[in-house]
Amino acid sequence: MNGQIQIHRHIPVLLAEAMEALKPRAGGVYVDGTFGAGGYSRALLDCGADVVALDRDPVAIRAGMGLVAASGGRLRLVEARFGGLDAAAAQFGFDFVDGVVLDVGVSSMQLDEPGRGFSLRFEGPLDMRMGGEGRTAAHILGEEDEATIADILYRFGEERAARRIARAIVAERKGAPFASTLQLAGLVARIAPPRRGELTHPATRTFQALRIAVNDELGELLRGLLAAERVLKAGGRLVVVTFHSLEDRIVKQFLASRSGRGLARSRLLPGEPAPPEPTFQVPRGQPIEPSAAEAQANPRSRSARLRFAIRLDAPAQGEDGELETLTRLPPKRRRTT
Repeated sequence: MNGQIQIHRHIPVLLAEAMEALKPRAGGVYVDGTFGAGGYSRALLDCGADVVALDRDPVAIRAGMGLVAASGGRLRLVEARFGGLDAAAAQFGFDFVDGVVLDVGVSSMQLDEPGRGFSLRFEGPLDMRMGGEGRTAAHILGEEDEATIADILYRFGEERAARRIARAIVAERKGAPFASTLQLAGLVARIAPPRRGELTHPATRTFQALRIAVNDELGELLRGLLAAERVLKAGGRLVVVTFHSLEDRIVKQFLASRSGRGLARSRLLPGEPAPPEPTFQVPRGQPIEPSAAEAQANPRSRSARLRFAIRLDAPAQGEDGELETLTRLPPKRRRTT
């Protein structure tokens, strides 16, 4: 396409599939809720669209300024969490938009920077913050009690050895606080060594859990879905790419509840209130997964799942308490004295 912007070489996971689901058009307005290295934003710009892009990482914002300058005023880049994507769009005069795309989780740029503390492959500080605010992973491991650390590892990392690892963390921090990635990775490998046939490092789930806890990733995902419901115009499209089962479960259940799946308005009991009108239509054939060629070329794409939906004209439904329970730790158990 003529006039394509040629800055940076990053290609996001499931790019072609995301654009096919989003169906961007020239002159349309789209929100890229997770700018990262700008892959989705660049593809939207190449289609002639206007883009409001968000990222909570100031490093990504600084790196994206070249693309902003090359966009001819069609890219607006904001340092913000995607839970506030509707407010970011309104900031530029867009009360409603034609599409929203979210690529959830940690970016390749963050994983490949040892100083950010996301990767267990490099020596680095146990930070894991996507922005510059809030507690680090080191703070959580140094301040929380054993039960809370175990809950974090089990709930956000689906780690079966959560209690054993938490017990070892609390015992070992008495001698020296956890400060580095390899220090934590080594402890987990020692306490819960890989099972036969397991290809990933045994600390992978622990690192995922801590990252989710540090950044409130699941809560932010739900807030982003709710914001997309508010800002999309009728016929607008929502596209979400997730990378593990916890994220995908939230997106799947959100779209199921918003599309009225499993609800029959004609089967209500006497006096039972009618369910809200569906706000999304969910096409069949989901989730969409990477092709064999993409998975081979980019091993990080293997766990990716894409789901999408089309906004209907019913009013946004607002907060969902049942979905919120999927984003939080269970209530603290009472301790007997």
